[in-house]
Order: sequence, then structure tokens, then C-alpha cells
Amino acid sequence: MAQRGVLGMVLAGGEGKRLWPLTADRAKPAVPFGGIYRLVDFVLSNLVNADYLRIVVLTQYKSHSLDRHISLSWRMSTLLGNYVTPVPAQQRLGPRWYAGSADAIYQSLNLVYDEQPMYVVVFGADHVYRMDPRQMLEQHIASGAGVTVAGVRVPREHATAFGVISTKDGRHIDAFLEKPADPPGLPDDPTMTFASMGNYVFTAEVLLDAVRRDAYDEGSVHDMGGNVIPALVADGAAQVYDFANNEVPGATDRDRAYWRDVGTLDQYFDAHMDLVSVLPVFNLYNRQWPILTHMPPLPPAKFVHDEPGRTGHAIESLVSPGCIVSGGEVRQSVLSPGVRVHSRAVVESCVLLNGVDVGRGAQLRRTIIDKGVVVPPGVRIGIDHEEDRARGFSVSDSGIVVLGKGQKVPE
Repeated sequence: MAQRGVLGMVLAGGEGKRLWPLTADRAKPAVPFGGIYRLVDFVLSNLVNADYLRIVVLTQYKSHSLDRHISLSWRMSTLLGNYVTPVPAQQRLGPRWYAGSADAIYQSLNLVYDEQPMYVVVFGADHVYRMDPRQMLEQHIASGAGVTVAGVRVPREHATAFGVISTKDGRHIDAFLEKPADPPGLPDDPTMTFASMGNYVFTAEVLLDAVRRDAYDEGSVHDMGGNVIPALVADGAAQVYDFANNEVPGATDRDRAYWRDVGTLDQYFDAHMDLVSVLPVFNLYNRQWPILTHMPPLPPAKFVHDEPGRTGHAIESLVSPGCIVSGGEVRQSVLSPGVRVHSRAVVESCVLLNGVDVGRGAQLRRTIIDKGVVVPPGVRIGIDHEEDRARGFSVSDSGIVVLGKGQKVPE
């Protein structure tokens, strides 16, 4: 399918409340991930690698850092008419913001009218995965469906947290269920069910009609998964695409069909731990389907001191450009650009975002630290979670300590 016939539409307007304090000053799709990336880079890389080069990113909450990242990183050839552009809530239909994901599209239909595509690829902006959307579009065209929904196989006992797709034949969607207590099994595997990935391929005319109908439904909350997709299922116009069938160039058997929702701090932390093993569950080294981003002009990571007891080293970790490990020990951690780890500091199972300074002797475990935090010498964090709560640190349900942007750590 020629790129001119396809418009990519990325939904990036959510608040990301469950990732607070990482979303205290930024939109969820702008949250750093994997050292050098932002969450939005994964969906944009998938679209661009598939040669879908006309993409609009619908934004709303705290969007400055997201807008800036897209403007710096995702520049296309204007000579060929290609673009990736953030589109804020413009209040084109009156003095109101987006009421939901479907309303965001409805208020932005001028983008579809201007481009006049045959198909619109509507993807979310806050998941970690690789996917070739061309294969999903090919199935959509061959099936004649109005909308095709990407489904990822998850164990039934874990599917209660997702929008779930019920299908008797593995293709036609019989029902779209929001967080069901008893998720339906799949025809070929009753122990698994389809969770919606939040990725949709629409025939353009069907999308236009669906969001217009939803806009005039006073009982709707104007959500794509909660309202628009169920309405199209009732019309018999919806099919499911099995993500397990997606063949990404360069993918390994270990990371095939990898998809992680990073909606909570625990999920964000666990997805990072998937990156750092010798054989990572999600492989960042796939040059055939790279994850693209903007790289600031930083020097290479530096490890200093070779004195007994002060040798800086990192094991099963990702260390980004601009980092200095000054005699410290880093294990199973992800260090974003500009992190400094000083002598005798121990960093274990941590995610350190830009510009964190870990003082001498500090010990961190199961910790996420946002940029601008300075950890003084001798501080132990993540050792006693009850004590950490008493000191005013945010602690997730599973005991991950989270220090917000610019938070001061007392000695």
C-alpha cells in the first residue's frame, strides 16, 4: 500500500496518572524509557519503519516536552510531503478540550479531510513493542472489515485488566469486553485470550462515520475502546488481528510478539528489567527494525578509577552517553544520559533518568529516580520500604521506590 493512501494517527493525549510522579511535568508518551528513548518513539518507529510517513500525533496534557521531542527528533522530507507533527487540542468545535480518544479524533477530522487517505492507522503512544503495521493493513484490506483491532495473546487470568476481544473463529469480533471478570478463551487455546493493544486500522469512511455517530451519542464517554469499537462490533464490521502472526524483520524467537503496557510504575520498572539481561526479552539491537530517537551531542559513557575497591563497573545494565561511573557498581540497571555514579555507590535494579547524581556510598535497590535528583553520600534507598514511605518517598504497590523530578533526598 503506497504511503499516500495511509494516514498515521497517534493518540498521545492521556494524563498518565498511574505513572505519577514521572508524569508530574510531562505527558505519558514523553516519559523516558530505555535510557535514550521516549515512550512515543516506539509507535513512531513502527510506523516510519513501515514507510508510513504522514503521521499526526494528537496531544493534550502537559505536552511541551512531547512536542519538543517530536519537533527535534522526527523530521521528515518536506520535499516529498512527509511529516510527523504534533497536533494539540485546537478547540475547533468550541471552547472545550478532548473528552476522550474518540472525541480527539472527531475534533481533528480536518486532518483526515486534508489528507484524504483510504485508510487511517490509529495507534496508541505508550506501549513498548515492535510491530510491522503493513501486515495488519494487508489483512484489513483482504477481509473487507471496517475496522481491524490488534489483539495480543495473554493468559486469561491476567486479562481482567484489559479490554478483551471475544472471537469464536479467531478473526471476526463477536464482542469487545472492558476488563471482564471471566475473559473468554481463544478457539485454538482456551487458556489464552485476546487483549486489545489499542491499535486500530480503519477504512477512512468507516472511521469518519463512527466518530461522528459517537459525537452525537449523549450516553457515550467518547472512548475508542469503550464506545466506538463496540459500536462497530455490533454492526458486524470489526475483525481482530493476531499480533502473534506479525513478522518483524530481524526479530528473534525470544522477543517475538513482545508487547508491554507501561501504565503503572511496576509495569514501567518490569519493562526496563526486560532490557538488561544477557539475552534480553526485548532486543534493542535489531538493526533491521530500529527504534529511532534524537541523540543529543553527549560524550561516550566513561568509567573512571582503577584503584582497589574503587573500580567502576556495570553488569547487565544499559549505560547511556554522557554517564560517568566513578568507581561505583551498577547491576541490572538502566542509566539515562548524564547520570553520575560516584565511588563506592551501589546501584542495583534501578532506573535512573537524566541528570541523576548518586553520591558516594549510596545504595539503591528497586528504585526509579527522575531527572535532577541528587542522592547524597551514605543514603540507602529501597532497603526498607516502610522507612522510605516515612521519609516522604513514593513507593509502588510492589515496593518500588520512586523519587520525582527535582525531589530532594535528605541525608
